[in-house]
Amino acid sequence: MKPRHEHWSLPEDTTFKSFIRRESAFDFGWHYHAEYELVLMTEGAGTRYVGTTVEPYAPGDLMLIGPDVPHTFVSRPHPDGVAEAAVAQFRYDFLGRDFFALPQFRAVRALLERSACGLLFGRTSDALRARLTGLPEQRDSAAATVALLDVLGRLAHQADDTAPLTRPGYAPAPDTQARRRVDDVCRHLQRAHTRPVELVEIAAIAHMAPTSFSRFFRRTMGRTLTDYVNQLRTETACRLLATTELPVTEVAARSGYQNLSNFNRRFLELQRMRPSEYRAAHLPR
Repeated sequence: MKPRHEHWSLPEDTTFKSFIRRESAFDFGWHYHAEYELVLMTEGAGTRYVGTTVEPYAPGDLMLIGPDVPHTFVSRPHPDGVAEAAVAQFRYDFLGRDFFALPQFRAVRALLERSACGLLFGRTSDALRARLTGLPEQRDSAAATVALLDVLGRLAHQADDTAPLTRPGYAPAPDTQARRRVDDVCRHLQRAHTRPVELVEIAAIAHMAPTSFSRFFRRTMGRTLTDYVNQLRTETACRLLATTELPVTEVAARSGYQNLSNFNRRFLELQRMRPSEYRAAHLPR
């Protein structure tokens, strides 16, 4: 099966992304992306697919998957119906193009280079795991950045306690033109998703006819343009719900939804809870 290219949007105030992924089950979604991905399994067990390797995973497994390495996780049925992982995604230049070229970060640079075939870490301290699971809760983006760098620094000095997840050199050969088109479109949508989005306008950015673009986007991204825009808008709504006391109607409007019932339906579909429930769980008291 050909892996799909996944493009992640970033919050406005940081250059990397961290979140807790909690689902009733992790389903098979064979994909790759341009970012490094640090994954700590916290609940549930199942099977991981990384490159050419298929192996079981369990709570406590910590992995670093390099750019363009196809992967996915499929959870086994669990009595509580819960699969959960702490995830951090970042690009090599998330701290600046030459940051990891500095001599004091030689070990981290080597760690990132080795992740080209994926890495599974052995024994890791409770403190390191707590640092990683606490990243999404950091309200201060500078503190979160320092915390992520600290995690990478600690992992870089566990070179003797890591194992590759797949054979060296395994990665898809991305279609450079397709990737460039997708990146141009996604960058535009990151800026413009809070206003009405017209297919004709977006297709023009990719220099394609609307019908051809729709097929291209779905084939490349594994979802429709509408689904992708809804994901961006919902992420914006989550940020507003967690950091402001704006009325839900205003949150919906500022996120790009002109219809409140549509906003509520989409939010429930993507977040598995209502906007008011999300705010209650995330807004500092």
